[in-house]
Amino acid sequence: MPRRFYTLDVFTDVALAGNPLAVVIDAAGLDDATMQRIAREFNLSETVFVLPPANAVNSAALRIFTPYRELPFAGHPTVGTAVLLAHLLARDLLATQDLRVVLEEKIGEVVCVARHRQGQAMAAYLTLPRLPERLGDAPAPEALAQDLGLETADIGFRNHVPSLYGAGTPNLFVPVATLDAIARAKPDRKLWGADGGPAVYLYCPEVVRPGSDYHARMFASGWGVFEDPATGSAVAAFAGVIMAFEAPPDSEHMHIIEQGFEMGRPSLISLGLDIQGGALRWATVGGSAVIVSEGTLHL
Repeated sequence: MPRRFYTLDVFTDVALAGNPLAVVIDAAGLDDATMQRIAREFNLSETVFVLPPANAVNSAALRIFTPYRELPFAGHPTVGTAVLLAHLLARDLLATQDLRVVLEEKIGEVVCVARHRQGQAMAAYLTLPRLPERLGDAPAPEALAQDLGLETADIGFRNHVPSLYGAGTPNLFVPVATLDAIARAKPDRKLWGADGGPAVYLYCPEVVRPGSDYHARMFASGWGVFEDPATGSAVAAFAGVIMAFEAPPDSEHMHIIEQGFEMGRPSLISLGLDIQGGALRWATVGGSAVIVSEGTLHL
C-alpha cells in the first residue's frame, strides 16, 4: 500500500538546518514493529506516524519513534507535524490566521498553535501537556565530567548544578561553564539513554548567536540518537531547571535556546514561561519549520 511521507527541518527557518523529521501521513494499519523498522530506515532522530484521532474533534493521533524506541512525547516531532498538518489540511486559513492543532500522543492531548506569519517560514508552538518535574538526584560533577570527557571544573556555572528533570521523557541536565568546554564534550563516552535512563542535555550561558539565552547539546545514543540537533522535549523539561536555578519573577518570559551548532545544524528553540505566585503556571515550546521533501513508501 502506498503511504505518503514528508520530511521537514524543524527549529529553523531555512532548509538543511535544524532537526530533520520524517512524517508518514498514511500510517493506518502499520503495526508497532513495522513502524520501528521504518524509523530505522529513515534513521533520523524521530519519525512520526499520523493516525486518525480517537476523539474526532482532534486533528490526529501520533506515534513517535527514534531509530531504537518509541517515545511518549517529543518536541520537534510535535512542532513539525503541527506545521505540516496545518499546511496540508488548511493552507488557505493558515495564510490569514493562526490555527489550533490538537495532537493525541502517548502522553495525552498536546495543544499546538500553527502560526500565520506573512513572508516568513511556518511555525508552531505547543503548550506543555505536563509541567516539568524533578526526577531524583543527578550524578556527581566528577562522574559526569569523566563520562563526558571534560574536567570537573567545566561542570557548573553561577548556582547551576547537574539536575534531573522530565516533562514526558527523562533528561539529565548538565550545566557547562563555557562554549569551549561544551564543544569538547564527547558524546561517545557513555550510552546515554540506555535501558530507560535519561538522555543528557548540556547547556551553557555563553552563546554563539546574539539574542540566544543558552547554548545546548543533547546526547542519547541509547535511543539511537548519537547527538540531536534540537530537542524540544528536553527544552520543555528545561523549564524546571530555569525555575530551580534562576527563580524568574512573576510574568511571562521567553528564552531562546540554540542547539545543533557543533553538528552544522543550527537550531533555535523558543521556550515560553508563565509564572504566577512564584510557580510555573504553563509553558510553551516552539519554533519554525520548513518542508524539505515528500514521497511515497511502498509497503
